[in-house]
Amino acid sequence: MLVLVFAALADLADLALPQCCLGCGTRGPRLCETCLDPVPARRMPRPAPHGLPECWSAADYTGAVREAIVAYKERGQTTLARPLATALAFTACHALAYTAGHAVADRPATPVAVAVVPVPSARRALRARGHDPVGRLAALAVRQLAAFGHRAELWPALGQARQVGDQAGLSATQRAANLAASLRVTPAAQARPAASVLLVDDIVTTGSTLAEAARTLRVHGVDVLLAVTVAATRRRSCNPLRSH
Repeated sequence: MLVLVFAALADLADLALPQCCLGCGTRGPRLCETCLDPVPARRMPRPAPHGLPECWSAADYTGAVREAIVAYKERGQTTLARPLATALAFTACHALAYTAGHAVADRPATPVAVAVVPVPSARRALRARGHDPVGRLAALAVRQLAAFGHRAELWPALGQARQVGDQAGLSATQRAANLAASLRVTPAAQARPAASVLLVDDIVTTGSTLAEAARTLRVHGVDVLLAVTVAATRRRSCNPLRSH
């Protein structure tokens, strides 16, 4: 309940204060369309962990996008959720179209039923931030996907099974070990949706978190079609494979 109250107060504060874009400083939205400028692409970490679904993101984790994600997650600037979720849904539409065999995704492919599963944050992170960043992005993205013509539902199937250590500074191998068996399918989500599952997160770095989330769902008989994130970090030979 306190998390919801904090988030509501943060929304009101953001609306009451004069707004400027985090990227260019122009008065208006906290992240203008020019600075967000999503470029949906397959951005897979190299090396990709075993079991990582094909992963698409809206942008590299740099510049204004990075500033917006940090401000949204860590500084409680929750009005940034809407543009970030729009970029997430836009990317999901491109990914679905590409997966269906369309070379160009200027408009949604034949509508499909999708169940959007947010990657859960650690409980201590939720308490520290005062809101659920990925859960909020997922809920807003579901609405956007419906507006784009897809039959979408939010399916918060995953929860934390145990506490994990801080991921900062860990190698890909260490992250995978840190996350092993850290997630579970929640009792409330035992009824599987008759839809393709999209895993969503804010950032993909090594891919370990998304791979563990996909593994947890597969153990329960749920296959994951795609993973979609707002941004992807640049890691060594991690070159985006752009759709054309």
